[in-house]
Amino acid sequence: MTQPKLRAVTFLSPNMLPIYEFMMAYVSQKLGCPIELVTGLTYDALQTADLSFICGLPYALRTAPRLTPSPMTAIAAPVLQGERYQNRPIYFSDVIVRRDSPFRFFADLRGCSWAYNDKESQSGYGITRYSLVKSGETQGYFGTVMEVGFHQTAIQMVCEGSVQAAAIDSLVLAVAYRQQPPLAEKLRVVSTLGPSTIQPLVASTRLAPSLRNDIQAVLLEMHTDSRAAAVLRGGFIDHFAAMQDSDYDDIRAMLAACEAANFVTLR
Repeated sequence: MTQPKLRAVTFLSPNMLPIYEFMMAYVSQKLGCPIELVTGLTYDALQTADLSFICGLPYALRTAPRLTPSPMTAIAAPVLQGERYQNRPIYFSDVIVRRDSPFRFFADLRGCSWAYNDKESQSGYGITRYSLVKSGETQGYFGTVMEVGFHQTAIQMVCEGSVQAAAIDSLVLAVAYRQQPPLAEKLRVVSTLGPSTIQPLVASTRLAPSLRNDIQAVLLEMHTDSRAAAVLRGGFIDHFAAMQDSDYDDIRAMLAACEAANFVTLR
């Protein structure tokens, strides 16, 4: 019997798109289930998606305990290569400035211009807001704050000097350095925020549990396939870990702390 086509949507960084395309093609081949991957322009696309690559913050905002029954559930997330990731599905936000900048620490950034990719980005926005709350800095720490759409845009703006600092997903930054080696000579990391639980692949709860389990199983063994492992290494991915909704309670706790402090925006 022909399997129905699944709709997958990515809301994550464009520089990881080839990896996500390969993942969906791999799952499709293994399960004999056609999968169409598209880029989500707004989170409204979640309503029709069967599978989604999504940041942890919008996932936390749209799932239990905020919404019951939950429309989606985390099934897998990458474990990145490198000691800093501790063989866990986590990542960091690296705060970057120009290499020739006088800034040396996060404390030096008071009053500076700051770029972030999206208000629902944990790496670019949520973790920054939480870090300021922890420090008691909720009265307009930065000077100018601007939303720029993508981490790559923020990176380029810092390089050009049109903005002074930004928090960048550590995986996105590593891939950017690999793709554009001169960037590493132009930028410097002055602080690292996190860790946060890394972005999951989520499945709509409309999908049959058996299909969700099958997709998860394929991803968990993906690194044992030498061809697939080589592609994953291109995205600094060692393997995938099984995930569940409660794994994102760290992000929910950060969000709750910001809401309790009435610090809902960086401005």
